[in-house]
Amino acid sequence: MKMKFIKVIMAFAAATAFTMPAVGQDAKTLDELLMMIEDSSISETADYRQREAAFKSDQRKQAQLLKKAQNDKAFEERRSDRLEQNIRDNDALIITLREQRDKRLGSLKELFGHLTGAAGDIRANLNQSIVSAQIPGRTDFLDDLIDKMSSDTRLPSIEDIEKLWYEQQREMVESSRVVKFNRSVLLTNGEQAEMEVVRVGTYNLVSDGMYLEYSPKSGLVSQLARQPNAHQSSASDLQAAESGFTKTGLDPTGPLGGGLLSALINTPTLIERWHFGGIVGYVITAVFAFAIVLAIWRFVVLQGMSAKVSAQLSGDKPDTTNPLGRVLQVGADNAGLDPESLELKLHEAVLKERPEIESGLNLLKVISMVAPLMGLLGTVTGMIITFQMITLYGAGDPKAMAGGISQALITTVLGLVVAIPTVLMHTLVNGKAQRILHVLEEQSAGIVAGSVEAR
Repeated sequence: MKMKFIKVIMAFAAATAFTMPAVGQDAKTLDELLMMIEDSSISETADYRQREAAFKSDQRKQAQLLKKAQNDKAFEERRSDRLEQNIRDNDALIITLREQRDKRLGSLKELFGHLTGAAGDIRANLNQSIVSAQIPGRTDFLDDLIDKMSSDTRLPSIEDIEKLWYEQQREMVESSRVVKFNRSVLLTNGEQAEMEVVRVGTYNLVSDGMYLEYSPKSGLVSQLARQPNAHQSSASDLQAAESGFTKTGLDPTGPLGGGLLSALINTPTLIERWHFGGIVGYVITAVFAFAIVLAIWRFVVLQGMSAKVSAQLSGDKPDTTNPLGRVLQVGADNAGLDPESLELKLHEAVLKERPEIESGLNLLKVISMVAPLMGLLGTVTGMIITFQMITLYGAGDPKAMAGGISQALITTVLGLVVAIPTVLMHTLVNGKAQRILHVLEEQSAGIVAGSVEAR
Protein backbone atom coordinates (compact mmCIF):
# COMPACT_ATOMS: atom_id res chain seq x y z
CA MET A 1 0.00 0.00 0.00
CA LYS A 2 2.86 2.35 0.90
CA MET A 3 4.65 1.65 -2.42
CA LYS A 4 1.48 2.42 -4.36
CA PHE A 5 1.13 5.75 -2.57
CA ILE A 6 4.74 6.62 -3.36
CA LYS A 7 4.17 5.90 -7.08
CA VAL A 8 1.09 8.13 -7.09
CA ILE A 9 3.03 10.95 -5.44
CA MET A 10 5.89 10.62 -7.95
CA ALA A 11 3.53 10.60 -10.91
CA PHE A 12 1.78 13.70 -9.62
CA ALA A 13 5.13 15.37 -9.12
CA ALA A 14 6.17 14.56 -12.69
CA ALA A 15 2.86 15.89 -14.08
CA THR A 16 3.17 19.16 -12.21
CA ALA A 17 6.88 19.61 -12.81
CA PHE A 18 6.24 22.20 -15.54
CA THR A 19 3.83 24.25 -13.39
CA MET A 20 5.61 24.12 -10.06
CA PRO A 21 7.76 27.06 -9.16
CA ALA A 22 11.46 26.52 -9.02
CA VAL A 23 12.78 25.56 -5.59
CA GLY A 24 16.13 26.32 -4.10
CA GLN A 25 16.97 22.66 -3.46
CA ASP A 26 15.67 19.19 -4.28
CA ALA A 27 13.39 17.30 -1.81
CA LYS A 28 15.28 14.67 0.06
CA THR A 29 12.35 12.93 1.78
CA LEU A 30 8.75 12.27 1.07
CA ASP A 31 7.72 14.64 3.84
CA GLU A 32 9.68 17.50 2.27
CA LEU A 33 8.10 16.68 -1.12
CA LEU A 34 4.61 16.81 0.41
CA MET A 35 5.36 20.14 2.02
CA MET A 36 6.66 21.57 -1.22
CA ILE A 37 3.52 20.41 -3.07
CA GLU A 38 1.32 21.95 -0.40
CA ASP A 39 3.16 25.28 -0.57
CA SER A 40 2.88 25.30 -4.35
CA SER A 41 -0.85 24.63 -4.22
CA ILE A 42 -1.36 27.45 -1.72
CA SER A 43 0.67 29.87 -3.92
CA GLU A 44 -1.27 28.96 -7.07
CA THR A 45 -4.59 29.39 -5.30
CA ALA A 46 -3.60 32.88 -4.21
CA ASP A 47 -2.55 33.78 -7.76
CA TYR A 48 -5.82 32.49 -9.17
CA ARG A 49 -7.81 34.52 -6.67
CA GLN A 50 -5.82 37.65 -7.48
CA ARG A 51 -6.39 37.15 -11.22
CA GLU A 52 -10.08 36.53 -10.67
CA ALA A 53 -10.38 39.75 -8.65
CA ALA A 54 -8.58 41.70 -11.38
CA PHE A 55 -10.84 40.19 -14.07
CA LYS A 56 -13.97 41.14 -12.14
CA SER A 57 -12.61 44.67 -11.65
CA ASP A 58 -11.95 44.96 -15.41
CA GLN A 59 -15.42 43.62 -16.15
CA ARG A 60 -16.99 46.32 -14.00
CA LYS A 61 -14.88 49.00 -15.75
CA GLN A 62 -15.92 47.71 -19.17
CA ALA A 63 -19.53 47.80 -18.13
CA GLN A 64 -19.11 51.39 -17.07
CA LEU A 65 -17.38 52.30 -20.34
CA LEU A 66 -20.10 50.57 -22.33
CA LYS A 67 -22.77 52.49 -20.52
CA LYS A 68 -20.90 55.76 -21.10
CA ALA A 69 -20.52 54.96 -24.81
CA GLN A 70 -24.24 54.23 -25.09
CA ASN A 71 -25.01 57.53 -23.41
CA ASP A 72 -22.64 59.37 -25.79
CA LYS A 73 -24.24 57.66 -28.78
CA ALA A 74 -27.69 58.73 -27.69
CA PHE A 75 -26.45 62.29 -27.15
CA GLU A 76 -24.82 62.45 -30.60
CA GLU A 77 -27.93 61.03 -32.25
CA ARG A 78 -30.01 63.75 -30.65
CA ARG A 79 -27.41 66.34 -31.73
CA SER A 80 -27.40 64.92 -35.28
CA ASP A 81 -31.17 65.26 -35.43
CA ARG A 82 -30.90 68.89 -34.35
CA LEU A 83 -28.20 69.63 -36.96
CA GLU A 84 -30.19 67.97 -39.74
CA GLN A 85 -33.18 70.07 -38.77
CA ASN A 86 -30.96 73.17 -38.83
CA ILE A 87 -29.74 72.21 -42.32
CA ARG A 88 -33.29 71.83 -43.55
CA ASP A 89 -34.21 75.16 -42.03
CA ASN A 90 -31.15 76.83 -43.57
CA ASP A 91 -31.90 75.34 -46.99
CA ALA A 92 -35.40 76.72 -46.81
CA LEU A 93 -34.02 80.07 -45.68
CA ILE A 94 -31.48 80.10 -48.54
CA ILE A 95 -34.23 79.41 -51.06
CA THR A 96 -36.29 82.24 -49.60
CA LEU A 97 -33.31 84.61 -49.63
CA ARG A 98 -32.41 83.70 -53.21
CA GLU A 99 -35.95 84.36 -54.33
CA GLN A 100 -35.83 87.67 -52.49
CA ARG A 101 -32.45 88.50 -54.08
CA ASP A 102 -33.58 87.57 -57.59
CA LYS A 103 -36.73 89.63 -57.08
CA ARG A 104 -34.72 92.65 -55.98
CA LEU A 105 -32.09 92.24 -58.70
CA GLY A 106 -34.66 92.10 -61.45
CA SER A 107 -33.01 92.81 -64.83
CA LEU A 108 -29.60 93.14 -63.17
CA LYS A 109 -29.37 89.35 -63.03
CA GLU A 110 -29.51 89.15 -66.82
CA LEU A 111 -27.02 92.01 -67.00
CA PHE A 112 -24.59 90.15 -64.75
CA GLY A 113 -24.89 87.11 -66.99
CA HIS A 114 -23.88 89.15 -70.04
CA LEU A 115 -21.11 90.83 -68.08
CA THR A 116 -19.77 87.45 -66.98
CA GLY A 117 -19.59 86.24 -70.59
CA ALA A 118 -18.01 89.48 -71.77
CA ALA A 119 -15.48 89.42 -68.92
CA GLY A 120 -14.53 85.84 -69.80
CA ASP A 121 -14.00 86.76 -73.46
CA ILE A 122 -11.98 89.85 -72.60
CA ARG A 123 -9.88 87.88 -70.14
CA ALA A 124 -9.04 85.31 -72.83
CA ASN A 125 -8.14 88.07 -75.31
CA LEU A 126 -5.98 89.95 -72.84
CA ASN A 127 -4.16 86.79 -71.80
CA GLN A 128 -3.33 86.01 -75.43
CA SER A 129 -2.44 89.58 -76.44
CA ILE A 130 1.20 90.60 -76.81
CA VAL A 131 0.25 93.84 -75.06
CA SER A 132 0.44 91.80 -71.85
CA ALA A 133 4.18 91.50 -72.48
CA GLN A 134 4.35 95.23 -71.81
CA ILE A 135 1.46 95.54 -69.30
CA PRO A 136 1.29 92.34 -67.22
CA GLY A 137 -1.39 91.56 -64.62
CA ARG A 138 -4.27 93.16 -66.54
CA THR A 139 -6.59 90.22 -65.94
CA ASP A 140 -6.25 89.89 -62.18
CA PHE A 141 -9.27 92.07 -61.47
CA LEU A 142 -11.31 90.17 -64.09
CA ASP A 143 -11.01 86.95 -62.07
CA ASP A 144 -12.38 88.73 -59.01
CA LEU A 145 -15.11 90.40 -61.09
CA ILE A 146 -16.28 87.07 -62.50
CA ASP A 147 -16.31 85.57 -58.99
CA LYS A 148 -18.43 88.47 -57.74
CA MET A 149 -20.98 88.14 -60.53
CA SER A 150 -21.18 84.38 -59.97
CA SER A 151 -21.41 84.65 -56.17
CA ASP A 152 -24.57 84.62 -54.04
CA THR A 153 -23.12 86.91 -51.40
CA ARG A 154 -21.16 89.55 -53.33
CA LEU A 155 -22.08 92.04 -56.04
CA PRO A 156 -19.81 93.93 -58.46
CA SER A 157 -19.49 97.65 -58.03
CA ILE A 158 -19.85 100.36 -60.65
CA GLU A 159 -16.08 100.85 -60.53
CA ASP A 160 -15.53 97.18 -61.38
CA ILE A 161 -17.81 97.40 -64.40
CA GLU A 162 -16.19 100.64 -65.55
CA LYS A 163 -12.75 99.05 -65.24
CA LEU A 164 -13.91 96.19 -67.47
CA TRP A 165 -14.94 98.72 -70.09
CA TYR A 166 -11.65 100.60 -69.63
CA GLU A 167 -9.50 97.50 -70.24
CA GLN A 168 -11.42 96.68 -73.39
CA GLN A 169 -10.94 100.21 -74.69
CA ARG A 170 -7.25 100.19 -73.73
CA GLU A 171 -6.70 97.00 -75.74
CA MET A 172 -8.27 98.65 -78.78
CA VAL A 173 -6.06 101.73 -78.37
CA GLU A 174 -2.88 99.68 -77.83
CA SER A 175 -3.57 97.66 -81.00
CA SER A 176 -2.96 100.82 -83.04
CA ARG A 177 0.23 101.97 -81.32
CA VAL A 178 3.93 101.31 -81.94
CA VAL A 179 5.60 101.38 -78.53
CA LYS A 180 9.12 100.91 -77.19
CA PHE A 181 9.67 99.42 -73.75
CA ASN A 182 12.39 97.58 -71.86
CA ARG A 183 12.02 94.03 -70.62
CA SER A 184 13.89 90.74 -70.26
CA VAL A 185 14.17 88.64 -73.43
CA LEU A 186 15.08 84.94 -73.58
CA LEU A 187 17.68 84.42 -76.31
CA THR A 188 18.18 81.28 -78.36
CA ASN A 189 21.34 80.40 -76.42
CA GLY A 190 19.29 80.12 -73.22
CA GLU A 191 20.45 83.40 -71.69
CA GLN A 192 18.18 86.27 -70.67
CA ALA A 193 19.07 89.85 -71.56
CA GLU A 194 17.46 93.18 -70.80
CA MET A 195 16.60 94.69 -74.18
CA GLU A 196 14.58 97.47 -75.75
CA VAL A 197 11.55 95.86 -77.36
CA VAL A 198 9.34 97.44 -80.01
CA ARG A 199 5.68 96.36 -80.01
CA VAL A 200 3.81 96.91 -83.25
CA GLY A 201 0.17 96.96 -82.21
CA THR A 202 -0.99 93.46 -81.36
CA TYR A 203 0.97 91.91 -84.22
CA ASN A 204 4.70 91.58 -83.57
CA LEU A 205 7.50 92.18 -81.09
CA VAL A 206 10.94 93.07 -82.47
CA SER A 207 14.26 93.95 -80.87
CA ASP A 208 17.70 94.60 -82.41
CA GLY A 209 16.47 93.37 -85.78
CA MET A 210 15.14 90.13 -84.27
CA TYR A 211 11.52 89.01 -84.24
CA LEU A 212 10.27 87.88 -80.83
CA GLU A 213 7.37 85.77 -79.58
CA TYR A 214 5.30 86.04 -76.40
CA SER A 215 4.22 82.96 -74.41
CA PRO A 216 0.98 83.59 -72.47
CA LYS A 217 1.50 80.55 -70.23
CA SER A 218 4.97 81.46 -68.98
CA GLY A 219 4.80 85.20 -69.62
CA LEU A 220 8.22 85.07 -71.33
CA VAL A 221 9.31 86.99 -74.41
CA SER A 222 11.77 84.91 -76.41
CA GLN A 223 13.70 85.19 -79.65
CA LEU A 224 12.40 83.21 -82.60
CA ALA A 225 14.66 80.28 -83.38
CA ARG A 226 14.62 81.23 -87.04
CA GLN A 227 14.41 84.77 -88.27
CA PRO A 228 12.89 86.05 -91.54
CA ASN A 229 16.11 87.29 -93.09
CA ALA A 230 14.30 89.36 -95.68
CA HIS A 231 12.70 91.57 -93.01
CA GLN A 232 15.37 91.81 -90.30
CA SER A 233 16.86 95.00 -91.72
CA SER A 234 13.43 96.66 -91.82
CA ALA A 235 12.88 95.62 -88.18
CA SER A 236 16.13 97.38 -87.25
CA ASP A 237 15.01 100.47 -89.17
CA LEU A 238 11.74 100.47 -87.26
CA GLN A 239 13.51 100.35 -83.89
CA ALA A 240 15.87 103.14 -84.90
CA ALA A 241 13.06 105.39 -86.16
CA GLU A 242 11.83 108.19 -83.92
CA SER A 243 8.92 109.44 -86.02
CA GLY A 244 7.33 109.22 -89.43
CA PHE A 245 6.68 106.06 -91.41
CA THR A 246 8.98 103.06 -91.70
CA LYS A 247 8.49 100.06 -93.96
CA THR A 248 8.68 96.78 -92.08
CA GLY A 249 7.34 93.25 -92.34
CA LEU A 250 4.44 92.27 -90.07
CA ASP A 251 2.67 88.98 -89.55
CA PRO A 252 -0.91 89.44 -88.30
CA THR A 253 -1.72 85.71 -88.37
CA GLY A 254 -2.55 83.68 -85.28
CA PRO A 255 -4.20 84.78 -82.01
CA LEU A 256 -1.04 86.57 -80.86
CA GLY A 257 0.15 87.85 -84.20
CA GLY A 258 3.28 86.33 -85.62
CA GLY A 259 1.76 82.89 -86.02
CA LEU A 260 3.43 82.43 -89.39
CA LEU A 261 6.78 83.54 -87.99
CA SER A 262 6.45 81.04 -85.14
CA ALA A 263 5.74 78.31 -87.69
CA LEU A 264 9.17 78.94 -89.22
CA ILE A 265 10.61 76.99 -86.30
CA ASN A 266 9.02 73.82 -87.65
CA THR A 267 9.71 74.59 -91.31
CA PRO A 268 12.77 72.65 -92.52
CA THR A 269 15.44 74.46 -94.45
CA LEU A 270 16.65 73.42 -97.89
CA ILE A 271 19.59 71.51 -96.38
CA GLU A 272 17.28 69.72 -93.92
CA ARG A 273 14.93 68.75 -96.75
CA TRP A 274 17.93 67.40 -98.67
CA HIS A 275 18.87 65.24 -95.67
CA PHE A 276 15.31 63.86 -95.65
CA GLY A 277 16.17 62.05 -98.87
CA GLY A 278 18.47 59.69 -96.98
CA ILE A 279 20.93 57.42 -98.76
CA VAL A 280 19.07 57.54 -102.08
CA GLY A 281 19.11 61.33 -101.95
CA TYR A 282 22.84 61.36 -101.31
CA VAL A 283 23.45 59.04 -104.27
CA ILE A 284 21.31 61.21 -106.55
CA THR A 285 23.26 64.28 -105.43
CA ALA A 286 26.58 62.55 -106.11
CA VAL A 287 25.38 61.54 -109.57
CA PHE A 288 24.31 65.12 -110.23
CA ALA A 289 27.70 66.46 -109.17
CA PHE A 290 29.38 63.97 -111.51
CA ALA A 291 27.06 65.01 -114.36
CA ILE A 292 27.89 68.68 -113.85
CA VAL A 293 31.63 68.02 -113.85
CA LEU A 294 31.32 65.81 -116.95
CA ALA A 295 29.19 68.36 -118.81
CA ILE A 296 31.56 71.23 -118.00
CA TRP A 297 34.58 69.18 -119.01
CA ARG A 298 33.05 68.11 -122.34
CA PHE A 299 31.81 71.64 -123.03
CA VAL A 300 35.29 73.09 -122.50
CA VAL A 301 36.87 70.38 -124.67
CA LEU A 302 34.33 70.82 -127.47
CA GLN A 303 34.59 74.60 -127.26
CA GLY A 304 38.34 74.38 -127.82
CA MET A 305 37.85 71.81 -130.57
CA SER A 306 35.26 74.03 -132.27
CA ALA A 307 37.64 76.97 -132.19
CA LYS A 308 40.36 74.91 -133.84
CA VAL A 309 37.91 73.66 -136.49
CA SER A 310 36.84 77.26 -137.22
CA ALA A 311 40.49 78.24 -137.56
CA GLN A 312 41.04 75.30 -139.91
CA LEU A 313 38.17 76.43 -142.11
CA SER A 314 39.91 79.72 -142.71
CA GLY A 315 43.33 78.13 -143.28
CA ASP A 316 44.80 76.58 -146.44
CA LYS A 317 47.09 73.91 -145.01
CA PRO A 318 45.66 70.92 -143.05
CA ASP A 319 46.52 70.98 -139.32
CA THR A 320 46.45 67.51 -137.79
CA THR A 321 45.91 68.89 -134.26
CA ASN A 322 42.16 69.23 -134.94
CA PRO A 323 39.56 66.79 -136.35
CA LEU A 324 38.92 68.78 -139.54
CA GLY A 325 42.63 69.05 -140.29
CA ARG A 326 43.02 65.27 -139.96
CA VAL A 327 40.07 64.67 -142.30
CA LEU A 328 41.48 67.15 -144.84
CA GLN A 329 44.86 65.45 -144.58
CA VAL A 330 43.23 62.11 -145.47
CA GLY A 331 41.63 63.80 -148.49
CA ALA A 332 44.97 65.25 -149.57
CA ASP A 333 46.78 61.93 -149.13
CA ASN A 334 44.21 60.09 -151.25
CA ALA A 335 43.57 62.73 -153.92
CA GLY A 336 44.36 60.32 -156.76
CA LEU A 337 41.70 57.73 -155.81
CA ASP A 338 38.39 57.40 -157.56
CA PRO A 339 35.46 59.29 -155.98
CA GLU A 340 33.91 56.16 -154.43
CA SER A 341 37.14 55.10 -152.75
CA LEU A 342 37.86 58.65 -151.63
CA GLU A 343 34.40 58.92 -150.13
CA LEU A 344 34.96 55.73 -148.16
CA LYS A 345 38.34 56.96 -146.92
CA LEU A 346 36.85 60.27 -145.78
CA HIS A 347 33.89 58.56 -144.17
CA GLU A 348 36.28 56.31 -142.28
CA ALA A 349 38.24 59.36 -141.10
CA VAL A 350 35.04 61.03 -139.85
CA LEU A 351 34.04 57.84 -138.02
CA LYS A 352 37.42 57.83 -136.28
CA GLU A 353 36.85 61.36 -135.03
CA ARG A 354 33.25 60.74 -133.86
CA PRO A 355 34.04 58.78 -130.60
CA GLU A 356 36.32 61.53 -129.31
CA ILE A 357 33.81 64.23 -130.21
CA GLU A 358 30.79 62.40 -128.70
CA SER A 359 32.67 61.13 -125.65
CA GLY A 360 30.54 61.44 -122.43
CA LEU A 361 27.35 62.45 -124.24
CA ASN A 362 25.69 59.08 -123.84
CA LEU A 363 26.60 59.03 -120.14
CA LEU A 364 24.93 62.40 -119.66
CA LYS A 365 21.85 61.09 -121.42
CA VAL A 366 21.77 57.98 -119.23
CA ILE A 367 22.06 60.10 -116.06
CA SER A 368 19.14 62.27 -117.17
CA MET A 369 17.00 59.13 -117.57
CA VAL A 370 18.21 57.26 -114.46
CA ALA A 371 17.89 60.17 -112.01
CA PRO A 372 14.03 60.19 -111.98
CA LEU A 373 14.03 56.42 -111.57
CA MET A 374 16.34 56.69 -108.58
CA GLY A 375 14.04 59.35 -107.13
CA LEU A 376 11.07 57.05 -107.63
CA LEU A 377 12.99 54.26 -105.89
CA GLY A 378 13.58 56.48 -102.86
CA THR A 379 9.92 57.50 -102.79
CA VAL A 380 8.70 53.90 -102.92
CA THR A 381 11.04 52.84 -100.11
CA GLY A 382 10.00 55.87 -98.05
CA MET A 383 6.32 55.07 -98.55
CA ILE A 384 6.93 51.48 -97.50
CA ILE A 385 8.56 52.70 -94.27
CA THR A 386 5.69 55.14 -93.68
CA PHE A 387 3.03 52.45 -94.12
CA GLN A 388 4.97 50.14 -91.82
CA MET A 389 4.90 52.85 -89.14
CA ILE A 390 1.15 53.26 -89.69
CA THR A 391 0.73 49.50 -89.27
CA LEU A 392 2.65 49.58 -85.97
CA TYR A 393 1.34 52.81 -84.42
CA GLY A 394 -1.89 53.47 -86.31
CA ALA A 395 -2.99 56.49 -88.32
CA GLY A 396 -4.21 58.53 -85.37
CA ASP A 397 -1.87 61.43 -86.16
CA PRO A 398 -2.45 62.68 -89.74
CA LYS A 399 0.33 65.23 -89.28
CA ALA A 400 2.94 62.54 -88.67
CA MET A 401 1.66 60.48 -91.62
CA ALA A 402 1.74 63.53 -93.91
CA GLY A 403 5.27 64.28 -92.71
CA GLY A 404 6.43 60.76 -93.61
CA ILE A 405 4.88 60.95 -97.07
CA SER A 406 6.40 64.41 -97.58
CA GLN A 407 9.85 63.08 -96.73
CA ALA A 408 9.35 60.14 -99.06
CA LEU A 409 8.58 62.50 -101.97
CA ILE A 410 11.83 64.40 -101.45
CA THR A 411 13.78 61.86 -103.49
CA THR A 412 11.39 62.26 -106.40
CA VAL A 413 11.99 65.98 -106.31
CA LEU A 414 15.74 65.39 -106.19
CA GLY A 415 15.52 63.04 -109.16
CA LEU A 416 13.64 65.64 -111.22
CA VAL A 417 15.98 68.41 -110.10
CA VAL A 418 18.90 66.32 -111.41
CA ALA A 419 17.18 65.13 -114.59
CA ILE A 420 16.03 68.52 -115.91
CA PRO A 421 19.42 70.31 -115.79
CA THR A 422 21.17 67.19 -117.03
CA VAL A 423 18.91 67.09 -120.09
CA LEU A 424 19.66 70.75 -120.76
CA MET A 425 23.41 70.20 -120.34
CA HIS A 426 23.26 67.16 -122.63
CA THR A 427 21.43 69.21 -125.24
CA LEU A 428 23.99 72.02 -125.06
CA VAL A 429 27.04 69.75 -125.22
CA ASN A 430 25.48 67.55 -127.88
CA GLY A 431 24.80 70.65 -130.00
CA LYS A 432 28.49 71.52 -129.86
CA ALA A 433 29.47 68.01 -130.87
CA GLN A 434 26.95 67.84 -133.71
CA ARG A 435 28.15 71.17 -135.07
CA ILE A 436 31.71 69.82 -135.30
CA LEU A 437 30.55 66.58 -136.89
CA HIS A 438 28.41 68.51 -139.34
CA VAL A 439 31.47 70.56 -140.40
CA LEU A 440 33.51 67.36 -140.87
CA GLU A 441 30.83 65.70 -142.98
CA GLU A 442 30.29 68.88 -144.98
CA GLN A 443 33.97 69.25 -145.74
CA SER A 444 34.37 65.58 -146.63
CA ALA A 445 31.38 65.81 -148.97
CA GLY A 446 32.96 68.90 -150.59
CA ILE A 447 36.23 67.03 -151.14
CA VAL A 448 34.37 64.17 -152.83
CA ALA A 449 32.38 66.60 -154.98
CA GLY A 450 35.60 68.34 -156.02
CA SER A 451 37.12 64.98 -157.01
CA VAL A 452 34.07 64.12 -159.11
CA GLU A 453 34.22 67.49 -160.87
CA ALA A 454 37.92 67.04 -161.57
CA ARG A 455 37.25 63.76 -163.33
